Amino acid sequence: MFNRLFKWIAGRPADRDTPAAARAPARPRARIPGRTPGRPRSPAPKLPEPRILSAQSLGLSRQQVSSAALRTCEELQHAGYSAYIVGGGVRDLLLGRAPKDFDVATDASPEAVQSLFRRARIIGRRFRIVHVMFGRETIEVTTFRAAHTNGQTDAHGRMLNDNVFGTREEDAYRRDFTVNALYYDPIAETLIDPMGGVDDLSARLLRMIGDPTTRYREDPVRMLRTVRFAAKLDFQVDPPTLQPIRTLAPLLENVPPARLFDEVMKLLESGHGLACLQRLRHEGLHHGILPLLDTLFETDEAFITEALTRTDTRVQQGKSVSPSFLFASLLWPQVRVRWQQLHAQGEHLVPALDQAISEVLDEQGTKLALHRRYQADMREIWMMQPRLEKRGRQSFTLVTQLRFRASYDFLLLRCTSNEIDPALGDWWTEFIDADSSRREQLVQESLGSTGKSGRNTRKRRRRRKSASTENGAPAEGHGGAGEPPAAS
Repeated sequence: MFNRLFKWIAGRPADRDTPAAARAPARPRARIPGRTPGRPRSPAPKLPEPRILSAQSLGLSRQQVSSAALRTCEELQHAGYSAYIVGGGVRDLLLGRAPKDFDVATDASPEAVQSLFRRARIIGRRFRIVHVMFGRETIEVTTFRAAHTNGQTDAHGRMLNDNVFGTREEDAYRRDFTVNALYYDPIAETLIDPMGGVDDLSARLLRMIGDPTTRYREDPVRMLRTVRFAAKLDFQVDPPTLQPIRTLAPLLENVPPARLFDEVMKLLESGHGLACLQRLRHEGLHHGILPLLDTLFETDEAFITEALTRTDTRVQQGKSVSPSFLFASLLWPQVRVRWQQLHAQGEHLVPALDQAISEVLDEQGTKLALHRRYQADMREIWMMQPRLEKRGRQSFTLVTQLRFRASYDFLLLRCTSNEIDPALGDWWTEFIDADSSRREQLVQESLGSTGKSGRNTRKRRRRRKSASTENGAPAEGHGGAGEPPAAS
């Protein structure tokens, strides 16, 4: 036993008792190869010589970068890897905009990145990336991708598996637009521009890297991204980049609904949602992609325009946007049309609304993966509208309900677009701000001849039973459909 203990003590690593500062620097992990073992890779295209520019000459400074992104680059470079801030963060800084977030690209494998940070996780299936978390901020770290991977594709050319890594030069060729293929090293204070993105930013031009048709087939969502970036940045689209979109638009039907939902949310929450949807309409991308977009402006253009304008204003002011409220607004014209049709066919008012909501949500669910919690919130907002229109004694109860504020804001949207009388919105605004005595007065004034209960209190004459009623058949005039019941 003592012999084994002696051998264990003698075999311990020598640096366990050595101060960290005195240790030799750790040897960086082996970098991931540019191809998957056992699978040949297509020859890489001839890449242009990258331009290396001084960040200072372009107005870039590390002080503009978040501390989380800066620390990520520092840790990776200290471990022997290269690391750059890439994508929209660099583009927005050069345009004088405040970046929404920062992404980092490196030659370290996802596993190597994960091992360097205490809070990091690998996500993704088609292409694995690492989320490095610093408090509430998350930095997305991607490994350089190979230029041509011979990856698995479907019958339409959409890339299904792309976990093959390469060099920075190859990674630049794989990015979508030239203005997104900029590599900023905040440690060395240099900017690498391999695709002429700086010149395209100056010309306010959106240009696809490589053959646009091939790139759209690899990932059809790029067509939506083209429209979104053009509207958001107010850029002109390079004609060869724009031309294939109308022909290839049906490829979006093959995109998984969850990914399509994420891209539509980015489009609507860009702060330029109205301009994006108008661009989609102009490029012919609104038909056949989503039932939401097919009749969006055709059912009630004034209402949709008002809803999107309000959303864009909130985003530009730095305020949050509720996806439930946003989709409730976009789908309301379809719900309202279906509701009116069902009510005209004889269905009672509230059941007709409930059925219309179910039909519209089922129709959207085939293409758009609306989360169940969003659908539940949307249903509550919609179902409260008939109750808000009553203004009876139930008003005291409505203001205490969880979704009242969202439903009230939705009512104001309907008033602004002249769908209903604006005086109704004014009444609710005053009711919300009033004290209890003024609220009581407002309710009494609104009731008028209907009495305190909010329903007609005239005494009904008792009807004698007819012979048909006594035999079990309903009397004429009873049980007729189409009469709007009081909201429950």
